[in-house]
Amino acid sequence: VQLVESGGALVQPGGSLKLSCACSGFTFSRYEMSWYRQAPGKERELVASITGGLGDPDADYSDSVRGQFTVSRNNDRKTAYLQMNSLKFTDTGVYFCNAKWMANNYWGQGTQVTVSS
Repeated sequence: VQLVESGGALVQPGGSLKLSCACSGFTFSRYEMSWYRQAPGKERELVASITGGLGDPDADYSDSVRGQFTVSRNNDRKTAYLQMNSLKFTDTGVYFCNAKWMANNYWGQGTQVTVSS
């Protein structure tokens, strides 16, 4: 099983980034995919998730990013995405991808996002 995040970078406030999470080794389409972030000195927090399985996926967001971030997935490419707009200093942190289905729970290694002027 592998989850490989990419797309993190240094960006100015107000800028945008799109993170990707490329997955392999499990049936991606079944899994709920989530994005977490961990700011320096803080606990890891859930920011966005998107359901898996049959039917159209449902997305959900933390109050802190709703309207600012958009989570999506491409089951053919086995990849989840996080589009982040209007970035703020407080969005700085390591962003982790998570895949969850039944008792299975997998994590990526994280990608650093730094919002700084």
